[in-house]
Amino acid sequence: MLDMIGILGRYFEGEALTNVATHGRVVADLALAVGREASLPGEECAFIEEAAILHDIGVCRVAAPEIGALGPHPYIMHGILGREILEHEGLPRHAMVCERHIGVGLTVTDIVDRQLPLPCRDMAPRTTAEEIICFADLFFSKKPGRLKHRKPAEQVREKLSHFGQDKVQIFDTWMVRFGAALRVVPTIC
Repeated sequence: MLDMIGILGRYFEGEALTNVATHGRVVADLALAVGREASLPGEECAFIEEAAILHDIGVCRVAAPEIGALGPHPYIMHGILGREILEHEGLPRHAMVCERHIGVGLTVTDIVDRQLPLPCRDMAPRTTAEEIICFADLFFSKKPGRLKHRKPAEQVREKLSHFGQDKVQIFDTWMVRFGAALRVVPTIC
């Protein structure tokens, strides 16, 4: 098993490390519950745990002072920046989770229509593991004081509705496939 906290520690320190590591851990716990509920093999669950803990490593290079991130790039870029970091770390499969975890995934149409500062390519989850991590991430914030609080599905749905009904439909499909795991992992307020 990888030393995920050691990897995060190469890019974060202090409060930022605590925030990203705690967020990654709660996302990993929910993602693991989904993986187990889906009867995924042990090695796939191990990958899901590692990738979920590392999925926000790119935050180290964005400007988000409220969570201790003081980099120069816009927050929307943390997925592609995380991909670059984890490819450099020799973790190409983990890197793709970083790139493809934003919202329910970004399409070329999303990038063009919203004029996002991202490469013009599809960045939607393609594997079950990527979908599971993306799904789990939707329920948790990186804001201090809210790190372990799981959002209700309706709140996730409401936030996604600002980006289009197609995003809500993806989430609703994931709720059918993965939502049973929400009963397994307790909500911490």
